[in-house]
Amino acid sequence: MSGFATERRIRFSDCDPAGIVFYPQYFVMFNGVVEDWFDGPLAIGYRELVIDRRIGLPTVRLEADFKAVSRLGDVVVLSLDIERLGRRSFTLSLSCAAAGSGELRMQMKQVIVTTSLESHQAIDIPADLRAAIERRAAKGSS
Repeated sequence: MSGFATERRIRFSDCDPAGIVFYPQYFVMFNGVVEDWFDGPLAIGYRELVIDRRIGLPTVRLEADFKAVSRLGDVVVLSLDIERLGRRSFTLSLSCAAAGSGELRMQMKQVIVTTSLESHQAIDIPADLRAAIERRAAKGSS
């Protein structure tokens, strides 16, 4: 619905002793993609949102499927799409594929809820964030 993708080289720090991505590192990589999506296409500063505005973005649900290994030195494409935009949460569809061949390495669904970092309670998605996501969705469907 609002596609965003970036290339990334698999680094030594991403891998286990077998030279393949240690699976939790995918979650770290995708958190970086989410931050880049906020700072780039959404034009909502991730740091500003969390630190200055005190809006949390915790993950409340995560489903992951691992299809093939990624190895040290591989170049992969990390992709993000909005699957669902709710009142207080949104669902992301994320994938990692080999650059060039497009071989799917892993995919996941992530539900992120917006919270107050003061009360730690769920809050409505801020109007400017909702508008930015909706704008991206409109561009992705055209």
